[in-house]
Amino acid sequence: MPLNSEQKHYIKKNLQTQSPQQMADDLDIPEKEITNYLKKQWRPEKYQKYMRRFSISPTVASFSFKNFWAENKFILVILALLVIVSYANSLNNALVSDDVPAIVNTPTIGNFFSYVLTSPLGFVQRLVYFCAFKIGGLNPILYRLPNIFYHLGATFSVFLIFYLTAPRTLAIMIATIFAVHPIFSESVTWISGNPYSQQGFLFLLFFAFYILSKQKPRLFYVSFFIFLMSVSAMPRGAIALLAIFLYEWFWGNLREAWKKMLPFFIVSGAVAISLLSQISFRITALKDTYYLNPGMDSLFVKIPTSVFSYFHLLVWPDKLSLYQTEMVFTPWEYRFTILIFLIYVGAIIYFYKKNKFLSFWLTFFILPLAPTLTPMRIAWAVAERYAYLSALGIIVIIAYIFYKLSEYKKFKMAVYMLLWLVIAALSIRTITRNTDWKNEETLWFATVKTSPSGSTIHNNLGNVYFQKGNYDKAIEEFGMAIKINPAYGDAYHNLGNTYYHIQRMPEAAENYRKALEFNPRLWQSHQNLAAIYYGQGRYDLAYDEIKKALEINSGDENLKKNKILIEESLPSMGALSNTPPPNN
Repeated sequence: MPLNSEQKHYIKKNLQTQSPQQMADDLDIPEKEITNYLKKQWRPEKYQKYMRRFSISPTVASFSFKNFWAENKFILVILALLVIVSYANSLNNALVSDDVPAIVNTPTIGNFFSYVLTSPLGFVQRLVYFCAFKIGGLNPILYRLPNIFYHLGATFSVFLIFYLTAPRTLAIMIATIFAVHPIFSESVTWISGNPYSQQGFLFLLFFAFYILSKQKPRLFYVSFFIFLMSVSAMPRGAIALLAIFLYEWFWGNLREAWKKMLPFFIVSGAVAISLLSQISFRITALKDTYYLNPGMDSLFVKIPTSVFSYFHLLVWPDKLSLYQTEMVFTPWEYRFTILIFLIYVGAIIYFYKKNKFLSFWLTFFILPLAPTLTPMRIAWAVAERYAYLSALGIIVIIAYIFYKLSEYKKFKMAVYMLLWLVIAALSIRTITRNTDWKNEETLWFATVKTSPSGSTIHNNLGNVYFQKGNYDKAIEEFGMAIKINPAYGDAYHNLGNTYYHIQRMPEAAENYRKALEFNPRLWQSHQNLAAIYYGQGRYDLAYDEIKKALEINSGDENLKKNKILIEESLPSMGALSNTPPPNN
């Protein structure tokens, strides 16, 4: 039935603010009559652009990068400014925590062949470090700038994905929240967060090109190449397979798409086999380095409490920490996490029929986290860097709520004002979080405030006090680390170092022996015991200890020199050639 003049006038008056479905409801006519009318009135490009504003399913017809830039250059500049403003104060931060062994203590970092070309995995990260070292040595700015670049690229990719699949206004809302959310600070501000921001950027760029390949098939090869780069950055990039499977299930045709997905299956299968073969090595490394007891966790406890914790960090990011150790829940708190998790799963099922867009992104939230939510203790239960990709799923839901509220005319201005207040607050929180990473001292003081039950945190804080010359506080912090984890060999070793430094040799020797009891691989404890015994004239014991140290670390030149010195000094007095440093 043709539209009458009043209906046409209503459509012209409201088409900039209402979707075809909303206008159809107001006019009590089928939505198809409105869309058919608009098709007749407009060119196909204009119609597609309009429908993209109010659509929440993939629509990529008539896309071109030239038009995308022309239409959105102002938005892209705003997004770039948000990222720069949020992370500019992090540029002068020092190398902290894992940055030191990865950069400062890596002697081959300046050798292209023996450093960059050692493995295809992590190739880009090593190439970046190599170039940064060649340009500016150990200047932290050169190592941190790439992380900010990756986050900027990820933000642009997020906007492109939702520009293609959702109303433009919603795409802007999602991208602006993504640009400034403080949960990403660990992956951007911390140099060692590089693999997460890099892989996140490459995955999001891959996904955008995969969607575009629906319209332009030649872009499929570009998307597959970016996928391989994503896997190289971090093997967990193989979750891209699950994302495109989900995408085809929701909006495509799995029967037609399986051939196109076959290369992803092959690569992801190879990666999965490789990761499974490394599980025992990973468990051993966590036991030796972090003194985590191997074992199995209950998924009925781990999954709901972890998911709830991520929700909390995304909605109210006040407890940001390098180590999320405060994972103890009372029975009632645990029941609440179960309830939240059931609501989350129920929402996925409910929206699958009502709103596939929301169901897809709610499901997407769990995909990148899946490798860390196994019963095996192969990862931390919660870590902000793990959420670099998964956070997008919840950010979509938050932005969608703002978007739907903005459709009510009387609330529109208030909603936009509230949204920009939220964005400003998140940006300020990111800026303040960046200051936590300024140096070792600020990092561990900030971390112990939010995670006071972490033994590693107290151990590292003890090292900070040791470096400052506050030996009483160092002893207190090392003691706290041991109280939390009585089998923490490194903390015993560092406590021994502190006693050694203040010439309390009996206590030093006792703690070195304790350290070796829990970690027989601590060659430094053997070395320092040798130094104590040598100073006491007990050369036979000193010789036994230095030999044990060399059995563990046979290539250390200082140990070799000390062994010769002891051998030469067995009948006479002398002193070892080095004193023990703190073991970070």
